[in-house]
Amino acid sequence: MRAVEGPRRRNDGHRGGTQTVPTETLTTRCCIAGGGPAGMMLGFLLARSGVDVLVLEKHADFLRDFRGDTIHPSTLEVMHELGLLEDFLKRPHQEVRELTALIGDERVVLADLSHLPTHCRFIAFMPQWEFLNFLAGRAKRYPSFALRMQAEIIDLIEEGGVVTGVRAKTPDGSLDVRADLVVGADGRHSAVRDLAGLEIEDLGAPMDVLWLRLSKRPEDASQALGRIDAGRLFIMLDRGDYLQCAFVIPKGGFNELRRRGLPAFRAAIVELNAALADRVQELASWDDVKLLTVRVDRLKRWYRPGLLCIGDAAHAMSPVGGVGINLAIQDAVAAANILALPLRDGAVPEALLANVQRRREWPTRAMQAVQIFVQTRIISNVLAMRRQPRPPFVIKLFNHVPWLRRIPARLIGMGFRPEHVRTPELPPEGVRRNS
Repeated sequence: MRAVEGPRRRNDGHRGGTQTVPTETLTTRCCIAGGGPAGMMLGFLLARSGVDVLVLEKHADFLRDFRGDTIHPSTLEVMHELGLLEDFLKRPHQEVRELTALIGDERVVLADLSHLPTHCRFIAFMPQWEFLNFLAGRAKRYPSFALRMQAEIIDLIEEGGVVTGVRAKTPDGSLDVRADLVVGADGRHSAVRDLAGLEIEDLGAPMDVLWLRLSKRPEDASQALGRIDAGRLFIMLDRGDYLQCAFVIPKGGFNELRRRGLPAFRAAIVELNAALADRVQELASWDDVKLLTVRVDRLKRWYRPGLLCIGDAAHAMSPVGGVGINLAIQDAVAAANILALPLRDGAVPEALLANVQRRREWPTRAMQAVQIFVQTRIISNVLAMRRQPRPPFVIKLFNHVPWLRRIPARLIGMGFRPEHVRTPELPPEGVRRNS
């Protein structure tokens, strides 16, 4: 990676003049916007194959609450194929092998992951910052990898209709990155996607989700548990020393909930789980409740010459099934498989970028179709209910015919097209041993 620094004149409206700000210019094979799961995994895989790669992350660190942190068997299998699984599972996490729900007063086992054809037959709940810090640490062992924090994309650099780089703002001034390929992996509010003018297809979502945390007690159930009641849906995830909870509300219903007041919200939680009565006071203000505005969309075209979008930047997923991170990682693996070797030699033809979309579009569409079915046929109906629900006959069968539980387990745990690592690794001498 080559770096050149020089001055740039900037108009300062507050002082009525100009001032000189430093401009740094870097040249790399691949510049990835976004240090989330898709961006970090792609950066790691490309560097592992000897591609010069720079990841730009706009935040100062990875520490943010209520980011997706369900690591599914498909992702754990990728970690196994990379030889990282043993060390990865030393990070703080909880393992869930069954997904259960209370529908009214009846408990139903919805999915049993113990039969999946993978090395890990469980979902690992791991804080996303642990996952990202682990990947960043491993990626930095390769000399062709670089990560810049507090670098926010503000523009694309284009020449003759081809994206040739990005412009970012940093605490030290402006940063221009020239690259043979720019990858937008900057999430559902992607700046790269917007700047590229890529057309979005909005698929809609009937609900939003309120995330909150409550303290955990020894007597609390250790498995992931959903509670479905008249007009309400509540999910509790065991996070070791606390419970991460999701309260599902109708789309745009947060303001009405706030109008009713925090005591009414606490009471609604207790109605769903009386065991939380002595804990809901931990929600001291609305600042302790985080709104996730659910959106499901996808790009009609994931690429332009010199640019590719993956993960949520290409297709925002519903929280249904917790599959978003894992689809993003599958995108990264597929992109690396297709692009790594060509990128070592320079710019990649547009046809290869189209191949990435072609590879990942069908499993994305299929999973979004499942999510939309669950949202419209199940969640919308639950939110509209005024009577206590009872499990449908088909769902009741899950308790009596255990093999049925393998179907949702396969869908959630592995998806429609799990990807496998095909990229070569650098010889040992290409690795920085002391990083």
